[in-house]
Amino acid sequence: MTAPIETTGSQAEAQPEAVLEGVEAKKIEGRSLGQIAWTRFKRDKVAVAGGLIVVLLILIAALSRPLQSMLGLDPNAFNQDLIDPNTSLPKGDFGGMSWDHPLGVEPKFGRDILARILEGSWVSLVVAFGATILSNAIGVVLGLVAGYYGGRVDTVVSRLMDTFLAFPLLLFAIAISATLQGGAFGLEGLPLHISVLIFVIGFFNWPYMGRIVRGQTLALREREFIDASRGMGAGGPYVLFKELLPNLVAPIIVYSTLLIPTNIIFEASLSFLGVGIQPPQASWGGMLNQAVDFFEVDPQYMIVPGLAIFITVLAFNLLGDGLRDALDPRSR
Repeated sequence: MTAPIETTGSQAEAQPEAVLEGVEAKKIEGRSLGQIAWTRFKRDKVAVAGGLIVVLLILIAALSRPLQSMLGLDPNAFNQDLIDPNTSLPKGDFGGMSWDHPLGVEPKFGRDILARILEGSWVSLVVAFGATILSNAIGVVLGLVAGYYGGRVDTVVSRLMDTFLAFPLLLFAIAISATLQGGAFGLEGLPLHISVLIFVIGFFNWPYMGRIVRGQTLALREREFIDASRGMGAGGPYVLFKELLPNLVAPIIVYSTLLIPTNIIFEASLSFLGVGIQPPQASWGGMLNQAVDFFEVDPQYMIVPGLAIFITVLAFNLLGDGLRDALDPRSR
């Protein structure tokens, strides 16, 4: 038999280093939930592309007036010399496209289409974002209250949601918008039209956000951290806005990105029907309305604003789907 090999204290202490020999030592760092979600989101190339388009659209809308000045464009300037007096159609091919007018000019008046697309971009996004903020403010508060308190409070809020969802929203929006066209609340013109659209779209869409928040709150209110907060004497408002609301940020963000394109389409629909943004202010829905009479002989005028709406809505939907997968991978 061979005698066991005795190891000295220094050799025993050196053993862990020997085990790690040849292994690259890296410092292990913890990652927050936000960092983990960002890592997941970056892997989704389609969602990243949608996010980049959304950022570009927001920049274009925010800088629409400076861009028009830089390019020498005026959305309301008539160019009758570019219109054929016999047909009221733009001279040249593809709706009068040229270096001076890259997207052509509109029939009858000759206004530059690129300038009107830029001018209509900020209107659509302001209405969509404003209506989404209003919907979130009402829906989140009522959804939290209904889900947390339950009982009669939940019953009343839930029936209120059902009542709003039962409204024929489009007809109601048309009636309200048409009634308030002249002036109201000390506003008139474009500020009035934008305010009315934000109120109509946002106020009647809050039940969708309210139902989502209520359902999430019903699941969260039975969790241990809520019981611990109540056991330490926290009141209802503290639990609602300090404990529950931070845990609902992810679904609120995801649904907001999916609600914005819906509001863009709603605004374009009302403007198309003539009860939204009124001329001469440019809007994508209004341009589609004016293009109806010319789409057979000048399809360019309808294609451009239609593509603007399509690309914007698609980009927001792709971004929303990517955020949903990144913030809640179980939903995939």
